[in-house]
Amino acid sequence: MTIDRSLVDAALARVEDPEIHRPITELGMVKAVHIDGDRVRVEIFLTVSGCPMRDTITQRVTIAVGSVPGVRHVDVDLDVMNDEQRAQLRSTLRGGKEDKEIPFAQPGSRTHVYAIASGKGGVGKSSVTVNLAVAMAAQGYTVGIVDADIYGHSVPGLLGLTATPTVVEGMIMPPEAFGVRAISILPFKPGGSSEPVAFRGPMLHRALQQFLADVWWGDLDVLLLDLPPGTGDIAISTGQLLPGSQVVVVTTPQTAAADVAVRAGMLAGQTHQSVVGVIENMSGFPCPHCGEPIDLFGMGGGTRVAEELSAGLSTDVPVLGRIPFDVRLREGGDSGQPLVLSDPASPAAAALIEMATTLARKPRGLSGVPLNITPAGR
Repeated sequence: MTIDRSLVDAALARVEDPEIHRPITELGMVKAVHIDGDRVRVEIFLTVSGCPMRDTITQRVTIAVGSVPGVRHVDVDLDVMNDEQRAQLRSTLRGGKEDKEIPFAQPGSRTHVYAIASGKGGVGKSSVTVNLAVAMAAQGYTVGIVDADIYGHSVPGLLGLTATPTVVEGMIMPPEAFGVRAISILPFKPGGSSEPVAFRGPMLHRALQQFLADVWWGDLDVLLLDLPPGTGDIAISTGQLLPGSQVVVVTTPQTAAADVAVRAGMLAGQTHQSVVGVIENMSGFPCPHCGEPIDLFGMGGGTRVAEELSAGLSTDVPVLGRIPFDVRLREGGDSGQPLVLSDPASPAAAALIEMATTLARKPRGLSGVPLNITPAGR
């Protein structure tokens, strides 16, 4: 049986690069195809010599071409793009634009951008961010996370991410876990997790700008930023770099946490962002023995923050949800297995999934979107 070359090409067009999520035929990664009887040899260009996805690409090509009628043997030979080819790839991905711009800040961007903020550390903000992202991805949305907590970065550990980003002509391909693309300062530190980040204000701003402009995010439905606690440089820079972003404030029921959470939300009024809602983490839960409610961290913090922000910002700031205290949320973070996947039926996971659904489906609004309206002539 003669192998139809057009069917081989069609099969290759269905193979996506695992980092870029675009067909390898569109990316110029297919170097050559050779057919000899029932054997097909495919030569593939890798973007860089140390590409961490080389085995995945080989496997995908082998499976796709092996499904073509008449093919019994598939050989995949790997080569590496030269500088000119990498430059062309970069130009293709950026739509021919060479200037490094933040796609989420451009007029017409349809990506939901949520800055997850808190007044103080220890309220579970990063765990909430990661579980929201994973829950959204599980629902079919394309999701990214910027670990904007440069000093206290924790997103890679919470996602169980160990892969390092691939850099192509200055363009960073973010690694992915559970369908979520994530970027953090961690893989760029030679000393690893224990190495401190000694950045001052301007360097923090530049780092955030690079995460937004130099990373190739693709077409995201939702981008979440895990902000550091408080109202410092990164929170201010987020408002400057992403003027259309919306703030989600995370607090616990405790009065002390609620007081500082209000300040984190009120900053949005100065950075011209909107606060989309408040999430109360570590809320009350039923006693496993008697069923009586246990308010381990007090009561009412989320409601208090929402009411004070509504009054202070002169807008309706709702409580998006309350997450019952569950030690497995912490355990899942330590093991890199988000609770929304390991036990989606648990009360804490169910609350997170419901909030993820609400945020992903929320209308983005008209901020920054051109309306193509011109005044009527007089």
